[in-house]
Amino acid sequence: MAQQPISGPAPCQCLLIDLRSQKASVFGLFGRFHGNSHRRNVIFWLMADPIRILFVDDDPDLRDVWSTILKSEGFEVHVAATVTDALVLITKEKFNVLIADLNVGNPGDGFTVVSAMRRVQPNAVTFILTGYPAFQAALRAIHDQVDDFLIKPAEPETVISRIRENLGRSKRASAVLTQRLPQVISQNRESIIEQWYQTVECDPELKKIQMSRTDRIDHLPNVLDELVRPQISGFGIESATRSSAAEHGKFRREQGYTPSMLLEETRILHRVIANCLQQNLLAVDISMVLPDMLDMGDKLHLMSKTSLQAFLNPAQVKGEV
Repeated sequence: MAQQPISGPAPCQCLLIDLRSQKASVFGLFGRFHGNSHRRNVIFWLMADPIRILFVDDDPDLRDVWSTILKSEGFEVHVAATVTDALVLITKEKFNVLIADLNVGNPGDGFTVVSAMRRVQPNAVTFILTGYPAFQAALRAIHDQVDDFLIKPAEPETVISRIRENLGRSKRASAVLTQRLPQVISQNRESIIEQWYQTVECDPELKKIQMSRTDRIDHLPNVLDELVRPQISGFGIESATRSSAAEHGKFRREQGYTPSMLLEETRILHRVIANCLQQNLLAVDISMVLPDMLDMGDKLHLMSKTSLQAFLNPAQVKGEV
């Protein structure tokens, strides 16, 4: 008997189906539908290597919604609520795509996640999700670091299309040149000084003490020089830096500062350097950020301590320096 003609989709046609009742989806369907018969011979083909997406956002509703949307399109989705959770997944799991909110808990945290992904899994496609359209210009400036950006509220069709477009492109191989914190400070030395000066001038307490720009900045350049100087061995600061810090303490006493004002200058410097680091996260060696920050904090503490000792007892310090 001649074989009955096959109706319906042609054999080997690839379709995307969504098994919503089972909350699962698969790619590919090879099917044969025999006329009006209720019997169907269906063969499902599961991808050997599904596209794996890491979605990072501190909003639980957005994590749930986007996880559902992306899974319905056949992607394997993992979610993270914090930078720490994301870093753990990046080091333990393999991903093809990263979608990170710009501000995961703190402003700019999304860049930290992108930076880590580029170092651990350089072939992964990276996206930044932001609610600030004006930020597009800044993202374009670092487009070599981030593959694409998505503006909230993003339409599902747009997101899916962007993912597939970027996955379809040949990812340009690029060396990831990382920097340590001292290098970042050295390269941004003048801007750090200016930002510190402008912040101090706006401080309600510090600005009560009127002085010239030169006197205000005083030994700050020496402080930055110490922070970028390699730590040869042990724990401490150069003798010249110690002397400069002591002179700074005595100078501030003569200018009418209080001890709290002296310490406030150091706190502001610490904050300005942290902001500088945040702005350069994509260029920073993430694995060394913590030890570098600890080393910087120790040096700032020693210089601040020396300045405070000279401030409180200038005669005694004079004999020691």
